[in-house]
Amino acid sequence: MTLVLKNVSYSYDKQAVISNLDVEIKSGEFVSLIGKSGTGKSTILKLITGLLQPDEGEITINGRPIKLGDVGYMPQRDLLLPWRTVLDNMMLPSEVKKDQSYTKEEARQWLERAGLLAYEHALPQQLSGGMRQRVSFLRALLIGEDVLLLDEPFGALDAFTKKDMQAWLLSIWQELNKTVLFITHDLDEACYLSDRILLLHADKKLEQIPVPLKRPRRPDMLHEMEFVTLRKNVERKIAHEYD
Repeated sequence: MTLVLKNVSYSYDKQAVISNLDVEIKSGEFVSLIGKSGTGKSTILKLITGLLQPDEGEITINGRPIKLGDVGYMPQRDLLLPWRTVLDNMMLPSEVKKDQSYTKEEARQWLERAGLLAYEHALPQQLSGGMRQRVSFLRALLIGEDVLLLDEPFGALDAFTKKDMQAWLLSIWQELNKTVLFITHDLDEACYLSDRILLLHADKKLEQIPVPLKRPRRPDMLHEMEFVTLRKNVERKIAHEYD
């Protein structure tokens, strides 16, 4: 599914947040969106989901206007309902959509693949941070849409758990060929996961940075010269924002 934002602008309280944004994300592509705080990254995701409406421009998937429910969305916090079990939390989108787009058995199969089937009756507070994030991601995945928007999903995790989650996410993405737009402040993460990085500058301009690293990605790539050079280049571009 190709996602296109054409000449998209959005203002809040008479202040421009997004101005004349043009982006195309090809089917099956993994793209990271980076930039310092306040540049409008999360706003872009909310515009794509349909939670916000642009003042100008259009957002389409495969040439048709996007509408609420067309994409899977995972916000920064897992937003699991504390009074519902893991399985019941995963079934929430299917209940809301009223069309039984997936069954409890399908949800259980994904829990098993994530190593969480033993926790299907557990409450969220009984899970670790990484486990909660896996449940949240699976819930977004089960909606069945081909475009996934992930807003700093691993930002609150410790370094070791984050690396495990990155590897797990890549394995799922490679298998299902989803189109992913991923927000992160972690430059290593952006370089490691992505086919392409979009850097949103403070002046609202968007810079595209290709990621030439081969797939499949391996953890030891983070220490290779090609990766280190790429990471330094991205860091240098962001540092100019503070000059």
